[in-house]
Amino acid sequence: MQAQCQSPCAGRDAVKNAVHMSTRRILVTSALPYANGHIHIGHLVEYLQTDIWTRFQKLRGHHCIYMCADDTHGTAIMIRARQEGCSEEDLIAAMSTAHQQDFADFHIAFDHYGSTNSVANQACCQAIWTALRRADMIREREIERLFDPQAGTFLADRFVTGTCPRCAAPDQYGDSCDKCGATYAPTDLVDPRSTLTGASPELRSARHLFVEIERLHAWLEDWTTSGDHLQREIANYLSGHFLHEPLRDWDVSRPAPYFGFEIPDAPGNYWYVWFDAPIGYMAATQEWCQAQGEDFDRWWRDSNTEIHHFIGKDITYFHTLFWPAMLKVAGFTTPTRVQIHGFLTVNGEKMSKSKGTFVTARTYLDHLDPNYLRYYYASKLGSKVDDIDLNLEEFAAKVNSDLVGKLVNLASRTARFVTDTGLAASYPDDGGLFAAAAAAGEEIAGLYERCEFSQVCRRIMALADAANEYVERQAPWTLRKDPARQEELIAVCSVALNLFRQLMVYLAPVLPRLASAVGELLGRPITCWDDAQTPINGTAVAPFQHLVTRVDPAKVQAMITTSQQEASEAPTTRVAASSTATPTNDRGIHTTKIMDPQDPIAEQIDYERFSAVDLRVAAIRMAEVIPEARKLLKLTLDLGDHGQRTVFAGIKEAYDPASLIGRLVVCVANLAPRTMRFGTSEGMILAAGPGGDQLWLLAPDSGAKPGMRIA
Repeated sequence: MQAQCQSPCAGRDAVKNAVHMSTRRILVTSALPYANGHIHIGHLVEYLQTDIWTRFQKLRGHHCIYMCADDTHGTAIMIRARQEGCSEEDLIAAMSTAHQQDFADFHIAFDHYGSTNSVANQACCQAIWTALRRADMIREREIERLFDPQAGTFLADRFVTGTCPRCAAPDQYGDSCDKCGATYAPTDLVDPRSTLTGASPELRSARHLFVEIERLHAWLEDWTTSGDHLQREIANYLSGHFLHEPLRDWDVSRPAPYFGFEIPDAPGNYWYVWFDAPIGYMAATQEWCQAQGEDFDRWWRDSNTEIHHFIGKDITYFHTLFWPAMLKVAGFTTPTRVQIHGFLTVNGEKMSKSKGTFVTARTYLDHLDPNYLRYYYASKLGSKVDDIDLNLEEFAAKVNSDLVGKLVNLASRTARFVTDTGLAASYPDDGGLFAAAAAAGEEIAGLYERCEFSQVCRRIMALADAANEYVERQAPWTLRKDPARQEELIAVCSVALNLFRQLMVYLAPVLPRLASAVGELLGRPITCWDDAQTPINGTAVAPFQHLVTRVDPAKVQAMITTSQQEASEAPTTRVAASSTATPTNDRGIHTTKIMDPQDPIAEQIDYERFSAVDLRVAAIRMAEVIPEARKLLKLTLDLGDHGQRTVFAGIKEAYDPASLIGRLVVCVANLAPRTMRFGTSEGMILAAGPGGDQLWLLAPDSGAKPGMRIA
């Protein structure tokens, strides 16, 4: 395969002007989900945003395809497979099945879903690698990298955390600091730790291959600032953080052991996962082309093809510097647009497993309608990089108000009155409502094009308000009671249902299943954007069935409760962590054996067994007396980013609860929860002494932070 495995760069203004004037050829991608875990509601922000935009383009009649795949290589996959006692291939196959089912159940429609562990991706990697070699941009040198002695592997940047060498912020990843924006090598971190095992990494030497990306500095400066490839705030970020100084060579290889593609001209070395992951977009396209009889070069080497990537802001660096550079050198089309979104918070905070707000896609689907989340996210998403918040009270209120109270209400209050007669043979006079909404079609299309989905929803709901005012004035439920006014009744219902269908055309990218149901209700499927320009007449109306029901707060709470239970039951991911029994008393409360000072040291355990215990710094936020318990206090522990835990501790005789507030203690964070009549204990704090009033809590030195792991 030659380097064939290119974007129209006239800028996005030309694209906007071309909307609806001619058929466009558009290739769309979302970032590839990693095969090391299940899809959660944070991931879904991106996939729903992309799916909505892609469905809009298809509704407009453009030749648009949506490509995705599982990202399957790297150390994490290798370690996970080792823990689960299966091959990497079996692990990624099972996860691919789960991912695709979750996406399908959220009505996300890929044209092709592949895998980076494919023959097509290996060939595309080789094509780009050959081009980089030909351009003399590959350099080799020995470097020292961090090695996890417990896992037996070199550590990728994201598997190392420590203190930022520039601003001293704790718990930062090995490539960049979330606090000050600094970039650095993992070896620059202060007090680094492996996220795989918690071990202190060792420095070991290995041969690595690098791409001299600085050779494309001038081109990247032009690409990132010209046209409309990036949001303005992203272009400014790149200029201020990376392009103001020479670009570091990009390390694109990893030594064995590593799960991935071995580099043909560098045996014993493998392409780094961030080298082959974006190339997976091309491989997925090639597989789709082979299945559809399409020409691959028309999608990746034709300046008439638009390439749009949707990604989260955490992977901006790779998609806006390395990826365009690779494509440029290899002679492929560079992206027309990289659309970057922010993160998801829930109730104004980071998703939390302990609070039950870290919700998997499957857990959501077990309790709630996917239409709810599709609409809510759309109502929040704009073209900027801002984070969006899933406020659960607002979520229920918005869905109930907009989808049920405004949109579906148009059909639920009128459809049953014309089930026997069908719609009027000609469209009645509606005072200009249909014409006004039809005239708004291009405005709404422009908002979709620019990813201003929240404005789309507001504009459509304003039209829904006008339609509902019409229904209220005409009161078809009153007309129905007068036999002499049945033609008037049919006319009013025909207007209401046509306005409803018109709004559903505009919302079809957001709510495709609901749009399909509306097509079945009114005997005319929604197939294109122009369906909103012409009313339908004389069609049969099927018996009305509920299209969307109100959000049940009890189901929302059940989803949160289930998520909490799943988090407490999830096994700790730790290399070679052995499973040991946790002692409990007869009430199922976590206890610690109180050793007499004269007791001999307990039998020896090996380091492997000890490493399974996850000791964390915790701050006591609340301490409550349990009247019916003689020894127990109920403690609320703060573990920083790891959320809060409830722990029942047998220290009532030794400590006044008020004196405990704010104290730092040591907590066993991965102890399986135990249920008792007072509640569920989610961990254990450590103390020393014979018991009773002779107990002393173990505490870290000053300067420790809640959530820190204890080495």
